[in-house]
Amino acid sequence: MNLTPSRRIANLPTGVFSDLAARKRRAAERGLTIIDLSVGSPDLPPSAAAVRVLETSVRDAQKYGYTLTALPEFKEAAAHFYQRRYGVTLAPQQEVLQLMGSQDGLAHLALALVDPGDVVLVPDPGYPIYAASVELAGGTLVTMPLRAENGFLPDFEAIPAEVAARAKFMILNFPGNPVATLVSADFFEQAIAFAKRHNILIVHDFAYSELVFDGHRAVSLLSVPGAKDVAIEFNSLSKTFNLAGCRIGYVVGNAAALHWLELLKSHVDYGIFAPIQEAAIAALTSPPDALTAQVHVYERRRDVLVDGLRAAGWPVPTVHATMFLWARIPDGFPSSKAFARTLLEETGVVVTPGDAFGREGEGYVRIALVQPEAALAEACRRIGQFLQTARG
Repeated sequence: MNLTPSRRIANLPTGVFSDLAARKRRAAERGLTIIDLSVGSPDLPPSAAAVRVLETSVRDAQKYGYTLTALPEFKEAAAHFYQRRYGVTLAPQQEVLQLMGSQDGLAHLALALVDPGDVVLVPDPGYPIYAASVELAGGTLVTMPLRAENGFLPDFEAIPAEVAARAKFMILNFPGNPVATLVSADFFEQAIAFAKRHNILIVHDFAYSELVFDGHRAVSLLSVPGAKDVAIEFNSLSKTFNLAGCRIGYVVGNAAALHWLELLKSHVDYGIFAPIQEAAIAALTSPPDALTAQVHVYERRRDVLVDGLRAAGWPVPTVHATMFLWARIPDGFPSSKAFARTLLEETGVVVTPGDAFGREGEGYVRIALVQPEAALAEACRRIGQFLQTARG
């Protein structure tokens, strides 16, 4: 049978993590012990309260039917969390939409809103689903460069008027993946003014909202006056509550945008397993102490990794949020891929080449804080030996 893919699929690049997985396998077969700092999958456990609810609920034989939509209590819990954490008031039924993880919503949003010829503005570097979703929907992708000289922020004034006129929506991500930039309410005020001027929906990916260090707090876009007129915000239970494998998240904000996404999803899925929804409700309504303790874990890991890499001769920057470092590759390597591949093959330490996140990511790597402190210290030791050998 001669089966060819659609043009949409043929135009998508092979996922970088598939390539890394194959290389990890070969390195392990050669006897290397792998320290994987590539994928942002939390290694910490979910709360005991969420696990208890899940354990009890899965024993109920009545919980195995289709849920079709979110439990009302889930929407109320998400609204409660937003009120408590960010001072944002939401109407649960109109302004909260449950998702099978925030990536699910981000992947489907362009299909719900974009026609061929419509422009979508995405950050570069940015999380890969941003660009892939536009490609799958047949939209026109226009990137907003995030560069060190501009504080890794998009320059709205640099977007040509004719591009802005065709733009359906614009994706922002603060604190971001792969670049862990934090922004103020002033920045979001500028974004809202730009969106209103050009009739553009702002799509804010806020998945790392609670992984913020050194006494800083992340600003919810929806906490800024006027945001609901032009914006939606994606959030996730994967990183905040360590429920990544459960695939549950939500999007909040502009009711019209949520309506069209919900309509599309009604043709795609039959809802999330009720016990997972109930565990998520327990997580969202739990006391904030566990979140504070988790932040301290990642903060200590960040310090171990940053201090260790600097001592190894790699002057990486300090980050104040997320589970990632975004670091310029050491001198002497021709590309991000070359550095990441050589590092893996010679040391077993796995990092993600920056060009996996867009053209502007060339020259950088993303390093995830998803291993215990001892493993991070060992990774720094191996990297130090690697760099010393490479520099002769």
